[in-house]
Amino acid sequence: MKRRVVITGVAGFIGSNLAVRLLEEGFNVIGIDNLSYGRHEQIPAGVRFLEMDIRSPKLRDVIEPDDVIFHLAAKNCISDCQENPVETSDINVTGSVSVLEAARIKKAHKVIYAETSALYEGCQKLPSNESEVSPQSFYALSKFAEMKFVEGYQRFFGVRTTGLRYFNVYGPRQDYRRTIPPVMSAFIINLLQGKRPVIYGSGQKRRDFVYVDDVNEFHLLCLQNSHTDNRTFNVGSAENYSIQEIFEQIEGILKINLEPIYKTDLPGEAQETLADIQEAKSLGWAPKIFLKEGLKRSIAYIQDLVLPQLAKEEGGLK
Repeated sequence: MKRRVVITGVAGFIGSNLAVRLLEEGFNVIGIDNLSYGRHEQIPAGVRFLEMDIRSPKLRDVIEPDDVIFHLAAKNCISDCQENPVETSDINVTGSVSVLEAARIKKAHKVIYAETSALYEGCQKLPSNESEVSPQSFYALSKFAEMKFVEGYQRFFGVRTTGLRYFNVYGPRQDYRRTIPPVMSAFIINLLQGKRPVIYGSGQKRRDFVYVDDVNEFHLLCLQNSHTDNRTFNVGSAENYSIQEIFEQIEGILKINLEPIYKTDLPGEAQETLADIQEAKSLGWAPKIFLKEGLKRSIAYIQDLVLPQLAKEEGGLK
């Protein structure tokens, strides 16, 4: 039997996609989520699901010796984090320490945890490499504190870890219900519904977008390759696009012409992100799903599964 893998935040975007892939690979998957952000219907069949908050002392009862833990649970909407730094710290810092402590006590094999490209918010050098960070927003500051606690658990207790600085991951199961939804899902859903999408600011902010299947390839590498131990990696595409360009790409694929609505820019966000992925590539990984193909897959998923669900929900409200 393959190793047990525990995923916190299993009902979220990255967590649910990871669970699907691990099940396909034959792993025994235990999923943890308190469903405050994730959705129960996204948890794939085959996952042993436990509805639990990562801050609960009962978390230690779930972990077993030699487990690999993917710690993905977090409060991660930047605008929401800006409005509630206390809750942001409680979930992202205290919650992460709770996971690390459970891993220490139960002698888990490894903790693979989500950092963020937001740690580069204040950095001027592009592409960003793993050696320099400059967090600005409360979300980024909370993930910086998490990173420092990870370093402490490595140093004092020998907990084996891998940090993943995700850039803008996109694809099926993105959380389109967030206060400020991810741009790709929001653009696709609005255009398909005949609504004008919203762009915050001028649309010239540039982002490094990476497709979720490529991210899962690196997840598997972290599970199997000891050279990832106690290291941090950027997980991006090493290419970036402006928000306006993303809108135009989606508009072109759908052949739907609707002028976007431009609203006041969001605070606390970097003007540009671009990943230096040389560390990840040195282990044999590289992204394979380019933007146009990733957008087509995302559109197909939304057409087939999201729009019918939205129609059903709207019908129930009448």
